[in-house]
Amino acid sequence: MTGGEALVRMILAHGGGPMFGMGGFQLLPFYDAARRLGLRHNLINDERCAVFAADAYAKVSGRVGLADATLGPGATNLVTGLVEALNAGSPLVAIIGDAHREHAGKNMTQETQQMEILRPAVKDILRIESVQRIPEIMRRAFAVATSGRPGPVVVDVPEDVAHGTHGFDGEEFAIDPAHEAAPALRCRPDAESILAAAQLLTVAERPVILSGGGVHISGAAAALTDFAEAYSIPVAHTLTGKGGVACTSPLNAGLFGRYDRIANRLIEESDCLLNVGCKLGEIATKRYTVPEPGKTLIHLDIVAEEMGRTYTPAIKLWGDARAGIEDLAAAMADTAAEQRTRRATYAAEIPLRMQAWRESVSARLNSEDTPVHMARLLTEINRLLPAAGILVADGGFAAHWSGLLFDTRTPGRSFVPDRGLASIGYGLPGAMGVKLARPDAPVVALTGDGGFNMVLGELETARRMELAVTIVVVNNAASGYVKALQHLMYGEGAYQSSDLRDTNYASLAEAMDCRGLRVEKPSELGSALETALAESGRPSVVDVVVTRDPANMLPAVDNRAARIKSGDRIA
Repeated sequence: MTGGEALVRMILAHGGGPMFGMGGFQLLPFYDAARRLGLRHNLINDERCAVFAADAYAKVSGRVGLADATLGPGATNLVTGLVEALNAGSPLVAIIGDAHREHAGKNMTQETQQMEILRPAVKDILRIESVQRIPEIMRRAFAVATSGRPGPVVVDVPEDVAHGTHGFDGEEFAIDPAHEAAPALRCRPDAESILAAAQLLTVAERPVILSGGGVHISGAAAALTDFAEAYSIPVAHTLTGKGGVACTSPLNAGLFGRYDRIANRLIEESDCLLNVGCKLGEIATKRYTVPEPGKTLIHLDIVAEEMGRTYTPAIKLWGDARAGIEDLAAAMADTAAEQRTRRATYAAEIPLRMQAWRESVSARLNSEDTPVHMARLLTEINRLLPAAGILVADGGFAAHWSGLLFDTRTPGRSFVPDRGLASIGYGLPGAMGVKLARPDAPVVALTGDGGFNMVLGELETARRMELAVTIVVVNNAASGYVKALQHLMYGEGAYQSSDLRDTNYASLAEAMDCRGLRVEKPSELGSALETALAESGRPSVVDVVVTRDPANMLPAVDNRAARIKSGDRIA
């Protein structure tokens, strides 16, 4: 068989698919085998979006996301999506074509130093030098992608390897099923450290759990919820850690760091912090000021290098998040009833503080302002998206506002932001990947007009694939994040290269045979979202006209001060 067919057989052996890509001559045998053998492969209009879709699929399913690209511009277009997956811990395998080895280095068409360009963007890059080694290398790719902290792996396939042939034995395509999804392997923190951490948590009066994206990578949300409830410990979360416990849980303290409801104050008052799978980066720490120095912090993480990078922990628990939580629970089990009783008053504070916060911002959450207030938009999404629904948040305002205001109703990953690199343009392709991972779930993507402009071509892809996703476009006719910061830094009217043309995206969607709905008043939000969510067999675009006033573009439904010093970023 050809090398291309061997690649397809190895992907199918791992239960792979769907896959996104755009072909070229180098990988034609791969595409032909995909057709003959039934690999679920989908043509994408931009290779970056192929990785975005594969990344979102992997985030929600836990299975390996798949993408491919031809050599040169196809391969280099993958970079942004690969870095997102690398930083977010998403298991991906991307196959790229490369020049024929007999002619490499002689200015072959589109030839470039693509392996060197991609190497820092991935967990590993593997080059296949002979057809017969394809099964071995592909097993390695899936193993690396799903083990430890998951991540993207690129497999570089020269033209002559893809087109070459070899006689394989059937057993050469055997795989380890553990590497079909992440985490393929789980390691546990050492017992001595677990006992020390358990002792700190047991005696603590006001502990707080910090839930990061590692909770979802590990599939630890149910274990974390059980643990928090068993010991009456409130849970604050990062943007990617939302859903570690349901946002509707009485123990949920909401987002902490730059955007928070009640969590920052709880952290300030806490006498012991359990950090689970959170890197404690700039946004989560409000530029490294939360937690304040001197707090007792236990850091549980699969990546040892993350522990102590931004905050020195009292105890390091190196291991899988779910396994670590289970071990902590076992070590503390004998004191569970006593801890719940002792912390009853403390736990009861959380829903009371959250209700007080909601009342303090009620005017914004239920705003009748025209253009539509972002807080009102999120209120309507919270009201209408079913508990099983999933919200995909693009970079920029979409993630900031929804991270603050969107409420998950079950433990687990039903909020999917692209915070690995926070690129805009993720919303639409991300929704496509999520819908393929969870076809029965209502999927809504929240994206800015700038981010939507980047990926408009994928609306054709989603229509061709008959994916019933709802794309909510936050239409402020601006690169809003930049314009708002320019307003804060330099004053009214001091805007440079931050305005967009006011576009009717609903009309554009209708021209592409999708459902298009334009919302200009808050009273129109509910019916538009209901109509979009009821659509089947094609995407819907809900074009929501929001404020054009840069003084009101940043999330205001929080307790941050708007005073900044020159050079600072406050949002």
